[in-house]
Amino acid sequence: MAGPEQVVQRNLSVGLKVYYTQVFYLTCFGTASGVQVADEVCRIFYDMKVRKCSTPEEIKKRKKAVIFCLSPDKKCIIVEEGKEILVGDVGVTVTDPFKHFVQMLPEKDCRYALYDASFETKESKKEELMFFLWAPEQAPLKSKMIYASSKDAIKKKFQGIKHECQANGPEDLNRACIAEKLGGSLVVAFEGSPV
Repeated sequence: MAGPEQVVQRNLSVGLKVYYTQVFYLTCFGTASGVQVADEVCRIFYDMKVRKCSTPEEIKKRKKAVIFCLSPDKKCIIVEEGKEILVGDVGVTVTDPFKHFVQMLPEKDCRYALYDASFETKESKKEELMFFLWAPEQAPLKSKMIYASSKDAIKKKFQGIKHECQANGPEDLNRACIAEKLGGSLVVAFEGSPV
């Protein structure tokens, strides 16, 4: 059986290894490494943020949700192909847009996302953008470190986002958690369903 000094020394040693591993990954993969944000990502954010007076056809093409990932070389944040929900899909091919959005997130890797949340408070109906960092427990440590350290690069491009959510599993993405992020007890409904 190890004595108290040996336990403290072993815990300190493990703690330093974890710390130095984190410093290594931040140094190698952090925003200082030059992670860029693709122009298409910025354009999509602008289109989602600015709601112009549009024709019904243009409204249907507006994005309700979109998922972003790192490029294969881990140097650029890009739009993940096929991972979007259009406003026109809601009620046609997608019955519950938030549930569909959560199902689009990978079980074993990290992602960034924008979601155009529709919710009701006791006073009014609102639509506001939410930024998500999805970092599930099953994701590789390297992926979690890269996404966490590159988050500032994408957030700098998304000026004016009021709501941010870091989710580590589906339990962090239930309606009650999202309502709390959007306004706490003032929120009475989210995506047409009571909270």
